[in-house]
Amino acid sequence: MTYIYLMHNVKPLNEELIKSHVAYLKELNREGKLVLCGPFTDYPGGMVMISAENTTEAMSIVESDPFIASGCKTFEMRTLELANEGNNYLL
Repeated sequence: MTYIYLMHNVKPLNEELIKSHVAYLKELNREGKLVLCGPFTDYPGGMVMISAENTTEAMSIVESDPFIASGCKTFEMRTLELANEGNNYLL
């Protein structure tokens, strides 16, 4: 399954925390769990799209993100059903 967590800024970030978050994203990428990620240019916050077996695994991934674990960001998590040629774009 594909999950998206949308992050909302709560507290200021520092360089150490940003580096920890980036290292975490790199590890997710190495594990094949990171689909895409990035900050919003028109809204304070960002999003991370991940691949996980189930909601329990997805929540574990989200809650282990240093931005979330530190309390500097809150999140909303959504499950995404990918539309693609293989599923006829869900038709």
